[in-house]
Amino acid sequence: MQTLEAVDTHTGGEPTRVVFRGGPDLGSGSMSERLQILRDGNDWLRTTLILEPRGSDWIVGALLQEPVDPASVVGIIFFNNVGYLGMCGHGFIGVVEALAYRGRIAAGEHRFETPVGVVSARLHEDRSVSITNVESFRFRKDVEVQVPDDGIVIGDVAYGGNWFFLTAVTSLDPADIETLTARSKRISMSLRDQGVCGSNAAEIDHIELFAPPSDPSKADSRSFVLCPGGEYDRSPCGTGTSAKLACLAADGRLQPGDVWRQESIVGSVFEGRYTDSPNGITPEITGRAFVTGETTFVLDEADPFRHGIPRIGSQDV
Repeated sequence: MQTLEAVDTHTGGEPTRVVFRGGPDLGSGSMSERLQILRDGNDWLRTTLILEPRGSDWIVGALLQEPVDPASVVGIIFFNNVGYLGMCGHGFIGVVEALAYRGRIAAGEHRFETPVGVVSARLHEDRSVSITNVESFRFRKDVEVQVPDDGIVIGDVAYGGNWFFLTAVTSLDPADIETLTARSKRISMSLRDQGVCGSNAAEIDHIELFAPPSDPSKADSRSFVLCPGGEYDRSPCGTGTSAKLACLAADGRLQPGDVWRQESIVGSVFEGRYTDSPNGITPEITGRAFVTGETTFVLDEADPFRHGIPRIGSQDV
């Protein structure tokens, strides 16, 4: 029987399943090349770990790889219930915690390879993690989108490792998760229908709603982030916070080095700051992850659902 070895973590409430052993051989190319090999011929790994009966729509997976550059700790390929992610902030923090838990790294600065480039992380003595994300930037400001039941919605298009449409709302209440999810899905569909996209026609696959924080003494803003698979991010979203920092910097509302505290819909907080870069900003996001379990998954050849139960109406069918 085939087995897969993983460590589960959560970062601000959002889970990450970190795969240490048992994945397919993806060669020795860059992480973007290996992602393509994983997607095209080995998608069973993603469906096995993320879909039912082993997974759920809100889990993000992280497959560890031998790095191209020996100066890097590992390479990482992120995936979720519907596909693959170039970068994942909460997932990256979860990977660092999993590696520290396994004794692979100690406090200090470390380099990692992802499909969108080399990123670094600093593991602090208290086990919090500061990640230096890829260059982030605002692509378009005050984009108007006609949304069913909502009228004209105005927001910014920004990149923080993934593409986001960021728009302000008056309030965000955890009791309104279903309403917020439905509204974000309407915005997402309207963006596609009206041809609103990122640079090079990139799909905007994350929707981010912003409102005042639940407690201004603990955070500067609260967010609700709808991810590509239709689930909301329990964490404040590392790439989403990066996109927000890029918009704040472009508007002159946040200066290099100043701290922005981003609260999630469940109340967890990331700290963000940035330095200037040639085409935008280089964000630094600080958060904390916790190990929740270690699992050896068994793939029994006799099990018809060993590679997951297909999501009805999705690309997995």
